[in-house]
Amino acid sequence: MMRSLWSAASGMTAQQTNLDTIANNLANVNTVGYKKDTAEFKSLLYQTLQSQSTNNAGQNKPVPAQVGLGTRTAAITTSYTQGNLQPYDGYNTYMAIEGSGFFKVRDSEGNTCYTRDGSFNLEPVEGGTMLCTADGYPVLDQNNNPIIIPAQYKTDGLVVDTEGNLFLTTTDKKQVPLTRTQGGRTYNQKIGLVQFNNPAGLDSIGSNLYRETVASGNAREESTTPALKQSKVHQKYLEMSNVQVADEMVNMIVAQRAYEMNSKAIQASDEMLQQANNLRG
Repeated sequence: MMRSLWSAASGMTAQQTNLDTIANNLANVNTVGYKKDTAEFKSLLYQTLQSQSTNNAGQNKPVPAQVGLGTRTAAITTSYTQGNLQPYDGYNTYMAIEGSGFFKVRDSEGNTCYTRDGSFNLEPVEGGTMLCTADGYPVLDQNNNPIIIPAQYKTDGLVVDTEGNLFLTTTDKKQVPLTRTQGGRTYNQKIGLVQFNNPAGLDSIGSNLYRETVASGNAREESTTPALKQSKVHQKYLEMSNVQVADEMVNMIVAQRAYEMNSKAIQASDEMLQQANNLRG
């Protein structure tokens, strides 16, 4: 009887985690670049009641007698399916990714992080203005350098093509590539886009940022890895979350019903124990 109590309790704990995950998805339904999470479960150890059994004729039965001991959370997996692209006319620093790529940014500790949130802004720095996230983190190009628009150019003249190449509009309406000099060599800057072998293994650190892990594998730069299917960058667009509210509401109802059934199992076990305790010889 105690097995049923602990098995049902483990089910309630698992469904609470499931509901927490669903609630987080619904809370971020309007978060730019958010990717929904899904809780996954697996069974606990099985207790063997009878390893071998026979029927009335003395013949071995084909299956043993085992009873499960409940469930636990195995993983919370992030789904990186494409979110809807929403236009934002007049916001030339907003960008959305169509494909499997991630933007590269540098956090306050100097570490490279990754995001699908392209709601970028411009921040004044020495020599011009820098493309940055809403938290002020620099957006990096293909060579891990910040993207800075020189002071002699207007910030509203920034143009980004679908390959991520950056251009500036001159006073005579001409577009010139945004360049940067590094190690004595001048190159044309483009938005740094990377991909991962297993994006579900990325470590989410909040603020729409991710860090690579052993599970995700190393970041692979799209501009230097021809084998990758190249992502497209859409200027004046933002990628919205991939959360489907109707699906999450259904999942929430299923989780609630499963929680209730497990609580009913605990109540039933308690009543049976009470009856057994009240038995008189």
